[in-house]
Amino acid sequence: MPKLEDAERDAFLAERGVIMHIATVASDGAPLVTPIWFIFEEGRIWFTPRQHSEWLQNIRNDDRVALSIDESATPYRKVVVRGRARIDFEIGDDDVWRERYRRIAHRYLPADGANGYVDSTDDQPRALCSMALAEAELRSWRMPGEAERPEGIWANRYWTRNAKIVDRA
Repeated sequence: MPKLEDAERDAFLAERGVIMHIATVASDGAPLVTPIWFIFEEGRIWFTPRQHSEWLQNIRNDDRVALSIDESATPYRKVVVRGRARIDFEIGDDDVWRERYRRIAHRYLPADGANGYVDSTDDQPRALCSMALAEAELRSWRMPGEAERPEGIWANRYWTRNAKIVDRA
């Protein structure tokens, strides 16, 4: 599949309503995947675990994470990131970064709903975490467009010799 250009990737990461799945490593080595809200700003993906989130404890114990952000409609854009999460603000520092959280909520809820949600849950402590794309391993792709070769639907390594789709191109 064609890789997203940086501008395409950044536009996709800025779209409203796109959910991210974060994979963390539990203390017993098992993976934990959690769907969460996020925002892409300043070259970083920002996210906010609640104080009792299992995945926050996992990040404290092992900061290696994987992020999966995708859409279920064409062109099926996907961004997968592996790297180390940073806890930018620990529990109890919420007032310092609350406006960023408000911007996150606005990506998923109408303005009144987002403000009401943030204002009615501001007594529930959260941490603020992030991952810099420049410091992570990043893969992205999308379906090939009309002018692109149809075998671009998969990475080259997946095709066997003499594939039907390649012969039709």
